[in-house]
Amino acid sequence: MTQSHPHPAEDYAEALKLFSSLQAEEPGNMNPACRNRLLTHGKRTEKAIILVHGYTSSPAQFLELGQQFFSAGYNVLIATFPHHGLADRMTKEHGRLTADELAIYADRTVDIASGLGDQVDMLGLSAGGVTTAWAAHNRKEIDTALLVSPAFAFRKIPTILTYAAMIFYRNIPDSFEWWDPEKKKNGTPLYAYPQYSHHALTEVLRLGFTVKDAAVEKAPAAKKIILVLNPSDEMVNNDMAIQIAEIWTRKGGNISTYSFDPSLKLPHDLIDPTQSGQRIDIVYPKLIDLVNS
Repeated sequence: MTQSHPHPAEDYAEALKLFSSLQAEEPGNMNPACRNRLLTHGKRTEKAIILVHGYTSSPAQFLELGQQFFSAGYNVLIATFPHHGLADRMTKEHGRLTADELAIYADRTVDIASGLGDQVDMLGLSAGGVTTAWAAHNRKEIDTALLVSPAFAFRKIPTILTYAAMIFYRNIPDSFEWWDPEKKKNGTPLYAYPQYSHHALTEVLRLGFTVKDAAVEKAPAAKKIILVLNPSDEMVNNDMAIQIAEIWTRKGGNISTYSFDPSLKLPHDLIDPTQSGQRIDIVYPKLIDLVNS
């Protein structure tokens, strides 16, 4: 089982050093728009938030929402997933992503944020939602965690077959598919990869099953977890997320659920302002309100 190894920053200065270490590891062939982002008021603030982007995307996906949190007084950390943000959008590098790397990413971001604010919140979308769930289960430093459309399972696969599908795809050679078979390279923003790896998606599922197994053993460490569902989402299957939330609740966790109105017909990526059908005029204020609720 993937273990947490917390080393939270004790103050603002240490948080900046940890963030500088993160920046120093950025590859030379990185797209400048995809670099790690820290929006800071120049001092430790009352609140800090970690925003976790989705698989094949980058911090640019969350920059506009991050600016709104920053304007509300937050220090904001938006870190890049391992193997993400490379200038070559057709790279296969992201197929190397593992559940262990996502857990290490979660620990490192919480470590940094612990020195950025007296209160640490975390919000993640899709694979970022699963990563946030892992952090919420393991890190007591987190006050509120928002799991937005977490990718614990996918619509293409019946819930009961999710584990078997994960094992199957992990044990065959990797393959890549277009997110949008018609638009291909034009189907995603220039700061995101247009293809996904089956192996990488199985690693997201593996981290999700790690969370589920851990939830059976004990309550989550975070003070509060809010599951945010999008009924119009054509990518993720919400059943597994609901199951995990119910397990946490039975263990005594402070868990609540919010569901967007299906009449909004929101896309899976309800964060990126460039997405077709986007309603950030409704989504952003609601997410900010939920974090502060």
